[in-house]
Amino acid sequence: MTLIQSPPKLSLTEFLQQPETKPVREYIEGEIYQKPMPKGKHSRLQTRLVSEINQVAEPQRLACAFTELRCTFGGRSLVPDISIFTWEKIPVDVNGEIENTFEIAPDWTIEILSPDQSSTRVIDNILFCLNHGTELGWLIDPQERMVMIFKPNKQPETKRHQDNLPVLSLLQSWQISVQDLFSYLTLN
Repeated sequence: MTLIQSPPKLSLTEFLQQPETKPVREYIEGEIYQKPMPKGKHSRLQTRLVSEINQVAEPQRLACAFTELRCTFGGRSLVPDISIFTWEKIPVDVNGEIENTFEIAPDWTIEILSPDQSSTRVIDNILFCLNHGTELGWLIDPQERMVMIFKPNKQPETKRHQDNLPVLSLLQSWQISVQDLFSYLTLN
């Protein structure tokens, strides 16, 4: 994530009034950071994981996974690679359609580390989410073939190989291992 110099500093409201950019930018403590553009492995993991989660969660109206969704809360505006919200927390408008603006923390946040991305900045965002009500955070590192797990008030854990990954409490019937996750990178 690259810091974008933008003197004078913008308020969160001013930042949100600016047009969206590609790659996306995040607002963190008065600073604007540009996320790296996703590459092949990142994109594949993101796409497949969202599909798998929604296949399990949506039919039962348990939760919904979103890619690159701007979530603004607690004075920050973040764009996790994947944001999962429990069904009842998904903001809807008067027509019952999904709102464009999400002003709450996701219930589960997933970040996929890009080669040129700062792991400390990503971890900071996951911890920020946990401090604002997020139940679970994953940091997926495709290069190391490892997933760091973050839960409120607990030390992070690392999962590798055949280790099963914890999922959102509503989705306990779904199981996925680290090996399953990284098998998405192989096209069979």
